[in-house]
Amino acid sequence: MKTYICSDIHGSPLYLEKMLEKFDQDGDQLLILGDILYHGPRNPLPQGYEPKKVIELLNERKEKIIAVRGNCDAEVDQMVLQFPITSDYNVLLLDGFKLFMSHGHIYSNENLPVLQENDVFMFGHIHLPMAEKRDGIYILNPGSITLPKGGNPASYAVLENNTFCIFDFAENCIKSIQFTKE
Repeated sequence: MKTYICSDIHGSPLYLEKMLEKFDQDGDQLLILGDILYHGPRNPLPQGYEPKKVIELLNERKEKIIAVRGNCDAEVDQMVLQFPITSDYNVLLLDGFKLFMSHGHIYSNENLPVLQENDVFMFGHIHLPMAEKRDGIYILNPGSITLPKGGNPASYAVLENNTFCIFDFAENCIKSIQFTKE
């Protein structure tokens, strides 16, 4: 199974369209880690800001999307998106690993939920790509599709064969980690 992961779209279809082109070729599911339509009061207006286009692009793939709510997502967003987005977290079993998804404004790399060794914590919110194992827990962040921070490029991730790889839009894997049970 090939799983694409993105976060922090913030209403801009610019890079979302490019990622979805790849997803449509070989993706089985798409995990969205929040902040889908609105850019938020602390962020600048993203380049190509067009939330209605984002709605259209994602609703066309609604059967393959699992999403969680970000701090910029509102109840009104759920009225236009045809897949659930109002949960603060979701837990999936994927290839024998428990994967805890959250946006990052409640649970984060500094405030982990209760997890066991070899569990996976995946979040967005900070707009920084991350792939590490700390105290036996995999901590993953695909970075931001729209408003990357820290001099990082816009990015998304792919999880396949227990390997999490963060890609920039030049198709370079900029960070990766292999899941193993020790």
